[in-house]
Amino acid sequence: MGMNLDPALGSQDDDEVLSTINTTPLVDVMLVLLIIFLITIPVVTTSIKVDLPRESNVVRQTLPENVIISVDRTGRIYLYDTPMKNQDDLLARLHKFAAMQPQPEVQIRGDAQSEFAAVGRVINAVQRVGITQVGFITEPGP
Repeated sequence: MGMNLDPALGSQDDDEVLSTINTTPLVDVMLVLLIIFLITIPVVTTSIKVDLPRESNVVRQTLPENVIISVDRTGRIYLYDTPMKNQDDLLARLHKFAAMQPQPEVQIRGDAQSEFAAVGRVINAVQRVGITQVGFITEPGP
């Protein structure tokens, strides 16, 4: 770096536009990013080899002994076509099905617009009475 002390040059206009761009900070940032990518790419690509299960849609038969619980858009719970007053009413009715041998399968039909909490209350009630076979009824895909 040098300094010009020529008095003739001091009379020139000092407000000249500096037309060069300092690219050193840009190169530094790009090198840091390159190092970060070189370090993280092997971590992302190397993983434990697992054989994931394949999706299959099995058509299930609705048997007369299956218990059908529906949850509508507003969160109301229905056992077959009978609306449940509250959670205790649902539990009392599910206790009868839990005592049967063999236990019937509970099929839950939840409206797509219903809240997850309403379906969760049904699952909680089924679990509390000890019914182990639970399924969800959905529309088939295209």
